Amino acid sequence: MHKTIKDITEMKGKEKITVLTGYDSTMVTLCDQVDVILVGDSAGMVMLGYKDTTSVTMEDMIRFTTAVKNARKDSLIVSDLPINSYQTKEDAVANSLKLIQAGADAVKLEGGKEIAKIITAITEAGIHVMGHLGLLPQTAEKYTVQGKTREDAIELINDSKIITEAGVFSIVLEMVTSQVAKIITEKITVPTIGIGSGKDCDGQVLVVHDMLGLFEKIKPKFAKRYLSLSEEIRNAVKLYVTEVKEESFPAEGNEFQMDESEYNKLRKEIV
Repeated sequence: MHKTIKDITEMKGKEKITVLTGYDSTMVTLCDQVDVILVGDSAGMVMLGYKDTTSVTMEDMIRFTTAVKNARKDSLIVSDLPINSYQTKEDAVANSLKLIQAGADAVKLEGGKEIAKIITAITEAGIHVMGHLGLLPQTAEKYTVQGKTREDAIELINDSKIITEAGVFSIVLEMVTSQVAKIITEKITVPTIGIGSGKDCDGQVLVVHDMLGLFEKIKPKFAKRYLSLSEEIRNAVKLYVTEVKEESFPAEGNEFQMDESEYNKLRKEIV
């Protein structure tokens, strides 16, 4: 049985919550030991080659969510609502239902007080919602740290309280100063999941391709690289090309052989 919303919310203040992005069955099979798999719209850049997340569609997110669901065993699945999919209550609920039907346990959307009513509408439809404050990739003109001034900090703190009251079960804090992220974590009753927001959040999320050193177009300061798989993959491909060109691959151990008597019969017939 995979983790539930209740499992995640009860971890606040007791155990750090681990979250990684996931977009395909192969990767999720390897990463299912984390508490939550986030089917992020970052798939647009990582998997589809877009320059940002604004080109990601509902069809894209449904396909990625289905792929993750097909491999999930233990982790909770949260899927992003892409840009322009939750502008009205009706659209938000309808599109959230599509992601739930595709295999998500909850949906995530970006914004503060301006989307509180949208969040309430989704939760009243029986769908769990993860919030997202701080840097909002769907609408940000540039990636900058949030909560650097007193005014910005107060707005973030107030937004966190408002969307908590609206019904979110957790909130992602992206690129928020560590001091403000700590205050928010202490002030609200639901878990905070940090990405570039310091160690005091209730949990952490990374893009798995950043963590593994697979995605090289962007190298965020906050994304620790636990491996450098891109280099290892290039070396492996280079070796493959060399062995094929030199005819050392495939070797005898990579081939299938006919029974010798059958082969001899064949040779006699085609001579």
